[in-house]
Amino acid sequence: MERAKELNEKELMDNAKPKSKAKKFLSQLSRDKYLYLLALPGLIYFLLFKYVPMWGISIAFKDFSPFLGYVESPWVGWQHFQRLFGNQDFFMLLRNTLAISFLNLLFFFPLPIILSLLLNEVRNQFYKRTVQSIVYLPHFLSWVIIASLTFMLLSKSEGVINQLFVFFGFEKFDFLTNSDIFWFLLTGQSVWKEAGWGTIIFLAAIAGVNTELYEAARIDGANRFRQIWHVTLPAIRNVIIILLILRLGDVMEVGFEQVFLMYNGAVSEVAEVFDTYVYRVGIQQGQFSYSTAVGLFKSFVGLVLVVIANKMSKKFGEEGIY
Repeated sequence: MERAKELNEKELMDNAKPKSKAKKFLSQLSRDKYLYLLALPGLIYFLLFKYVPMWGISIAFKDFSPFLGYVESPWVGWQHFQRLFGNQDFFMLLRNTLAISFLNLLFFFPLPIILSLLLNEVRNQFYKRTVQSIVYLPHFLSWVIIASLTFMLLSKSEGVINQLFVFFGFEKFDFLTNSDIFWFLLTGQSVWKEAGWGTIIFLAAIAGVNTELYEAARIDGANRFRQIWHVTLPAIRNVIIILLILRLGDVMEVGFEQVFLMYNGAVSEVAEVFDTYVYRVGIQQGQFSYSTAVGLFKSFVGLVLVVIANKMSKKFGEEGIY
């Protein structure tokens, strides 16, 4: 009996000892080996196509030559970053990029939430699905088509809008070469193209709200608007914050294709952003190291904003993205 008691005490003491991280991982790997095996194709994909290409970032610190390759190209340190920050166009690029991103955050980000709340209140399922299909459709159109439609509508010489202005006795307005409205024009295109598609996530989140909460709110005398404000919005708050944090990570990405297609000489001062600058300098002029440094700067700004926004969300009691 004493021997058995000693063995039990020893076993309890062994179990009480904290395992090393390596042993703990190996134990979990052995226990959940089939789950890890199931995840293996995805891990291999990210390793090959997301992490291995990161080696290309090194050319931002080199004077890269395609003939010498990654290894033989000479190191130049921070030279390309010094050139970027000392460039007289840097603050213009930063201003244009941040202005377009801010307008997208201000007008484009809230619209899918509002549209989702409105669609959720529609009780006629046929009407609801018809509206959803209509607002989803622009997402599947390429930016080339969107730009073509914009030219057809807003062109000063042949645009439908200006033709209507003339018909009603007004003067033609130059939409496409007016630098004062260029940022708003891009924002309007983004809203029209992607707002409907953005409702998918929010409608899915709203569908998961406990219906008993609405019943309790109705018993307490809450009307439809009060139910949205006090039940629906708090229930999907986590989703809104997560998507906002991810959106901040893309604050330096304003969409190369859209800006490039709408770009013209008359609006170059407000249309030149980091994406078009990288294309013009990196692709057209073959300055690969410098353009990589510009891209790395954009990624770094996005990473910093995501980390700050995530910490802020946790301070206010939200979950964040990690």
